Amino acid sequence: MSTEGYKRKIAAIMSADVVGYSRLMGENEEETVRTITAYREAMDVLIGEHRGRLVDSPGDNLLAEFGSVVDALRCAWDIHKEIAARNAGLAEDRRMVFRMGINLGDVIEEDGRVYGDGVNVAARLEGLAEPGGISISGTAYDQVKNKLPWHYEFQGEEAVKNIAEPVRVYRVVMEPEAGGRGVTERKRPGIWLSAGVGVLVLAAAAALLWHFYIRTPSPPVEKASAERMAFPLPEKPSIAVLPFSNISGDPEQEYFSDGITEEIITGLSKVPRLFVIARNSTFTYKGGPVKVQKVAEELGVRYVLEGSVRKSKERVRITAQLIDAMTGNHLWAEKYDRDLKDIFKVQDEITLKVVTSLQVKLTEGEQALIVAGGTDSFEAYQKFLQGVEYFKRFNREGNLLARKLAKEIIALDPDYPRGYRMLASTLFSDVQLGMSKSPKQSLGKSAEMYQKVIAMDPSDAVAHAFLGNVYTLMRQHEKGLAEAEKAVALNPNAADAQCLFGLVLIYNGRHTEAIDVIRKAIRLNPFPPNWYYLFLGLAYSGSGMYEEAVSEYKRSLRMKPDNIYAHIGLAAMYCVLGRDEEAHAEAAEVLRINPRFSLQDYAGTLPHKNKAVIPRIIAVLSKAGLPQ
Repeated sequence: MSTEGYKRKIAAIMSADVVGYSRLMGENEEETVRTITAYREAMDVLIGEHRGRLVDSPGDNLLAEFGSVVDALRCAWDIHKEIAARNAGLAEDRRMVFRMGINLGDVIEEDGRVYGDGVNVAARLEGLAEPGGISISGTAYDQVKNKLPWHYEFQGEEAVKNIAEPVRVYRVVMEPEAGGRGVTERKRPGIWLSAGVGVLVLAAAAALLWHFYIRTPSPPVEKASAERMAFPLPEKPSIAVLPFSNISGDPEQEYFSDGITEEIITGLSKVPRLFVIARNSTFTYKGGPVKVQKVAEELGVRYVLEGSVRKSKERVRITAQLIDAMTGNHLWAEKYDRDLKDIFKVQDEITLKVVTSLQVKLTEGEQALIVAGGTDSFEAYQKFLQGVEYFKRFNREGNLLARKLAKEIIALDPDYPRGYRMLASTLFSDVQLGMSKSPKQSLGKSAEMYQKVIAMDPSDAVAHAFLGNVYTLMRQHEKGLAEAEKAVALNPNAADAQCLFGLVLIYNGRHTEAIDVIRKAIRLNPFPPNWYYLFLGLAYSGSGMYEEAVSEYKRSLRMKPDNIYAHIGLAAMYCVLGRDEEAHAEAAEVLRINPRFSLQDYAGTLPHKNKAVIPRIIAVLSKAGLPQ
């Protein structure tokens, strides 16, 4: 394995996050953002003063590294005091409380980021800390116990995800009455021995019984709260599959663990009696400390599946555990140690175990639908996973690399439908990215490939959804509508298919239905890509809900500032609303992004079934200042 580009080292890692962040955001988003921004800046200054380095600060999380545990703990202590002082000036329900975990361990550094067990343990310690408190590992405690004048409380040993041995956990006692340096055991219920030796023997027997037969394999996680859910819980069992951690020690294997995660999501999403969050949203938690309770509340689900993947030569080890976030209990956990050639069976087993654990009964047809793979060639499957990562870059280079791999997949296994699907998708992207010399010809070839995929696998909802859009762009509206409807019927959990169905409805003039469908897509994918909001803006625009359209176009632009279609939409909406100055400003943005833009060319790209709509759109955009 090549180590070029990254190095291993021992570091003190501090992980911190906000307690009740979802509640704070739900009550007052702008005030919460202002507060956390100010607090994060203050924390960054303190980290620098203690010779540390801020590694990352996604959302309400913060990750820092230090060369010394002493520096890390002193910094955490000073952060605690700084935050307490700042909170004193806020209303009690607006105070922002952090919890922190510190670990000394081995980490991998690459491009300024740190990964590995040392980081994972720090994140888990943070989750075990009390609100406003600090928890440290045994390795960290060993370094500071005789160097700092503070008291520590031994919390026992805790099982930590993906770490073979339990981790010693110590609480840094923040209360003034705790006294000077030292360590105490966490108080545990005692056993009265007044009945003599007989009672002692009985207690020992009970302890053995508890250890070997009653004790659950993993400690409960912090419970999620229905009141803090960002969305109401669906009536069906609802689940989010977190990206499985790549613990192979090789960052180049990231695509493999991501692919396994996506296969499980795809398999579960085909079960109509489940509600499954889309990949795009669960992968926003990739690479950082993750709390199951927080994931459940932010995505509005009851169950969370998480796991890890270790790929080594011809073997793969996969661990998975299913958690009920509302109770904090582990419903199921398993470890698979198999040959790489058995990877499809493992993915299917995990998917079926999850469905069984959620007490969902499958028909024979449904069970057949959720199986993964579709090829006996592991090499073809591996190239497909790599191709997916390239394709999702949605740029010229990524599209060309994905096409190259698609052709290699077809050569390896001509009976593998996904090779043809990837090829079809790259042809479709040629048109979207402006790479095609003949868009009409590219769309025609793309349609042929998608038709071939569907002939090989009629249950492929992705192929039906994209074919529906290809037909729509080819002005074959009835065919497009039929394919898009088929896609969502086959897989009602497929968020992208739902959103693409919404676009087909828009071009068929059915804007009110499109709003409902795209809203459903966003519920399945709460952290969607920018084009979800772009399509929703189009649907609101066609429904005459212009202010709502403005909001969605702006939301799309916050995610992708140079989205030319969102700027075009805003120019039209501002013009209709009589906000001429803003309309002209948006028109200027369109021309900045594409100085050769012309309304004549743009009109030719609009596939509305009702052709009378197109001149009205062009007239509004002309008034906004765009050239003919």
